[in-house]
Amino acid sequence: MTDLNTLLQNPTVLTGLGLVALFVLALILRSGAQKRAERTEALIVQHMGQMAQRVEALSAGQAQLDGGLRAQAQTQGQIATLMEQRLGEVQVNLHENLAKVQRGTGENLAMMQQKMSDTMAAQQLQMQENLANMQLRTNHALTDLQEKLNTSLMGNAKQTATSLTQLQERLATIDKAQENITKLSGDVLSLQDILSNKQTRGAFGEIQLNDIVGKALPRDSYALQHTLSNGKRADCLIHLPNPPGPIVIDSKFPLEAYEAMLASQTEAELKAGIQLFKTSVRKHIKDIAERYVIEGETADGALMFLPSEAIYAELHSKFPDLVREGFEKRVWIVSPTTCMATLNTMRAILKDARMREQAGEIRKALRNLHRDVEIVGERAGKLETHLRQAGDDVAGILTAATRANKRAHKLDNFDFEELAPEPEPTGPEVQRDLLEADKS
Repeated sequence: MTDLNTLLQNPTVLTGLGLVALFVLALILRSGAQKRAERTEALIVQHMGQMAQRVEALSAGQAQLDGGLRAQAQTQGQIATLMEQRLGEVQVNLHENLAKVQRGTGENLAMMQQKMSDTMAAQQLQMQENLANMQLRTNHALTDLQEKLNTSLMGNAKQTATSLTQLQERLATIDKAQENITKLSGDVLSLQDILSNKQTRGAFGEIQLNDIVGKALPRDSYALQHTLSNGKRADCLIHLPNPPGPIVIDSKFPLEAYEAMLASQTEAELKAGIQLFKTSVRKHIKDIAERYVIEGETADGALMFLPSEAIYAELHSKFPDLVREGFEKRVWIVSPTTCMATLNTMRAILKDARMREQAGEIRKALRNLHRDVEIVGERAGKLETHLRQAGDDVAGILTAATRANKRAHKLDNFDFEELAPEPEPTGPEVQRDLLEADKS
């Protein structure tokens, strides 16, 4: 009964009972029939009995738990007593071990102190010796370094003197080069003055053309400043055979228009310069075609020589229409390079023409050469006959000399026996020599 009261005082049990009561009440309220209510009431009574049994089981478990806690408390007291005993024993052992360690440590410290003192003394002596040796080596090294520095300074002084001498020589060379540059600048200005004047520029082009023609062609194959039948004077006339006939090379060119085109600053000036350049070149091509292309006297075309490769390249790259107009009027524009190539072709033509002109003389010379070869063959045959006869004579002479040698050998040995017969050589000359040898 006491346990039941204790359980009823427990809030958890009371809460559980309240929930069960609420559950039962809910079941009762929901049951609509009397029979279901009775069954529910019986079920509640059954559950209440089961709950009472569980409460009693819980009371028994709590009693057992109280007994176990008391036994555990007794065991913990015994363990604490045992631990106190063990701690006392450990403390005693620790005191003994500490005493032993202190005694051993004192002895080791004394020994280590003695060893350190000995080692430091030895190291101090060694360091003193090393310092003395190092000082000696340092003194020697300083002496050697001083000698090397003195030698190096003397060598550097010599090299400096040599470098200064070379520098002075180079400065003198630079001064000479500066003088040459100044002179060259004056020459360039003179050349610019020459090119700025139309007459002097024409003379410059003529000189350049004369130099190229003189290097490419023989002197008798061209004429300079040749006057044509129309009274016009050509700068150079190449005497080519017909066809095509003599061809004229003109060395003048309208350089003012080209320079004006290059010096233009604005678009309008450039257009005006291009137009002026085209007009000048067209007029020059027309003048060459009218003055230097004369039917029956010159070739059906002429060459316009440009003394500058730059102008030639500019003309072909930017003004191909002018080049085509020159082709149409049979005026071919050439530069120093292309003029040299053209002149080499002309030289081949002249050489071929001269060979054709001298073909008769060449055939006559070949006939004479053939006759001379025949005469040489005849004389070689006669010489062969004479040489063969001379060979026979030499063979006879050798045979006679052999016989004479044998006779002299026998006379030297006092052997007067008759000589054995020997084969007689053939040939009339040999027979004659043998007879003369026998008579002698």
